Amino acid sequence: MKAQNPQGGRIINNGSISAHVPRPNSAPYTTTKHAITGLTRSLSLDGRKYNIACGQIDVGNAETPLMAGVKNGAMQANGQMAPEPTMNVDEIGEAVAYMAELPLEANVQFMTIMATAMPYIGRG
Repeated sequence: MKAQNPQGGRIINNGSISAHVPRPNSAPYTTTKHAITGLTRSLSLDGRKYNIACGQIDVGNAETPLMAGVKNGAMQANGQMAPEPTMNVDEIGEAVAYMAELPLEANVQFMTIMATAMPYIGRG
């Protein structure tokens, strides 16, 4: 993006709400997602002079095979297991498409998309 003519482009990093409010026993995963947030901020600043926009999408409880188990119960901050709602993964695709289609003069710096009733607000 820096070397091309004309310069510029868009980077969308895959973050996680775990960088804001981690789940129990998730230190390695949460650490990597904190790193992505720092990378997003640094790239946003460093990319300006090259017309490179950088944003991040933080996803919570998308209905994927990896998250299938949360419907039956996920460990909560209080140590109890509780079922959690999920959302259709297609919604994440639409959100990323929205971010990608913006003109380079505009940027979504951070977007959080999650199942509406998941225990994000109040978690921790």
